Amino acid sequence: MSHVLSVVLPIFALILVGWLCRRTNRLGPQAASEINRLVVWLCLPALLFKVTATATWAEIWQPGFLAAFTGGCLLVFFATLAWRLMQGRTLPAASIDGLSASYANTGYMGIPLCLLVFGQDGLEPALIASLLVVCVLFAIAVVCIEVGLQSEKHIGRAVAVVLKALGKNPLVVSPIVGGLWAASGIGLPEPLLHFLDMLAAATTPCALVSLGLFLAQKQEPQDAQAGAWPLVAIKLIGQPLLTGFLAYQVFDLPPLWADSALLLSALPTGTGPFMLAEYYQREAAVVSRSILVSTLGSLVTLSLCLLWIAR
Repeated sequence: MSHVLSVVLPIFALILVGWLCRRTNRLGPQAASEINRLVVWLCLPALLFKVTATATWAEIWQPGFLAAFTGGCLLVFFATLAWRLMQGRTLPAASIDGLSASYANTGYMGIPLCLLVFGQDGLEPALIASLLVVCVLFAIAVVCIEVGLQSEKHIGRAVAVVLKALGKNPLVVSPIVGGLWAASGIGLPEPLLHFLDMLAAATTPCALVSLGLFLAQKQEPQDAQAGAWPLVAIKLIGQPLLTGFLAYQVFDLPPLWADSALLLSALPTGTGPFMLAEYYQREAAVVSRSILVSTLGSLVTLSLCLLWIAR
């Protein structure tokens, strides 16, 4: 429990800072949106570009772990997406709900937690999981949202509209450019790397402060609270059970990789879904509630996972 608390408490502190700044009017009513735009257009693209530009195949090519963790994420995402669509939600709203149920906070919580539990050996699975979440899962969600937003009826024009929107989206372009940079074999110059590091380091604190600002300035409707609970249950219970089954039973991973996959899948919802919800003006109240409740609930579920790992 102490391991979990040491990672979770700073998250609540940053959310509280944003909440207090808005309540005391230190930051204005547009601050949440503007800080979120900073994250979407500068900080997160810098992080995505740096991660993909500096990654090597030797570091990320762990087929069993990739299949177990990615399989758990994508199965939960698409199952939640289909369920929400059957409830009558639009594709953009259902996509954000699916992301809320499958987007683990691997960067801010997963990396330090794996280092605490597994030592230096835990860094590699945490980094791979972060790459999968912020590049693969996030990109799929953005594509689904953009497809849902286009209004063209002709299939050719519809595809053109979606591709044009994706081509202008920094969250899609930055990892693609980073991957091309890595494939070129050219290293990142040290000044550029430091520049990217500074921007990337601001991603999580800015996103959490923005979340606190949002919670302070907008009253959440009752259906937002009700709509968040199923997503939290799927995230904290359904995803780790599914990923654990894939890791231990289907792919029979070595203990370190199986335990890491379970622990990383049991992490609460990260700030990525909130950034998209605020940016696209969709489901932000539901997502913010999901992040708060899942982060609090993870104190219990992560502790149970740690007990299982210590068996």
